[in-house]
Amino acid sequence: MSFDWRYALEVLPQLLGGLWITIQAALGGMALALVLGLLWAMLRRSAPTVLAYAVRWTLEFIRSTPLLVQLYFLFFVLPDVGPRLSPFATGVLALGLHYSAYTAEVYRAGIEAVPHHQWEAALALGLSRARTWLAVILPQAIPPIIPVLGNYLIAMLKDTPLLAAITVTELLQVAKLMGAERFRYLEPLTLVGLLFLVVSLVSSQLIRALEKRYGRL
Repeated sequence: MSFDWRYALEVLPQLLGGLWITIQAALGGMALALVLGLLWAMLRRSAPTVLAYAVRWTLEFIRSTPLLVQLYFLFFVLPDVGPRLSPFATGVLALGLHYSAYTAEVYRAGIEAVPHHQWEAALALGLSRARTWLAVILPQAIPPIIPVLGNYLIAMLKDTPLLAAITVTELLQVAKLMGAERFRYLEPLTLVGLLFLVVSLVSSQLIRALEKRYGRL
């Protein structure tokens, strides 16, 4: 089978539309994962013992179950006991919740790397707990972990095809539908690989730029 450039250019606009859905899902999921991961890390360190253990085992459960299972649970089970979300919102929620269990560990490593005397100095100065976190601890903990957090963004981007299982028409799903129309999958799937490669490379460069600007050796 030869590569048909005319057909490739014909399906490219639809694939770019699917790519935009993919990027939105990845960015939304990553934003949620960053916020939730920081919350979990702070709770594990500062919350009462019972709550800290509950968070720890909840995160362990999330890490130990496949993302696809979590997607199905949120899409098919959650509406029976809670709010009914759109497929896209469900996908973003699943991605963010799943990856928050990993970003929480990254945050925890960054927080534990802050010297203990920084906590003691903040206490001696009479800073409140919130002020200590925002002004002393997090500005030192987050810059060194930017590359690792960025790696999870790229990993999440490559997990977005799983959203097709709950009817989200992301990039790969669009390619499958386009290929099924003419029974030609070579061109759309090849373009999918190239588009993922381009987005991953761009993301890597942006992460490196953030690391150079805010990171430290």
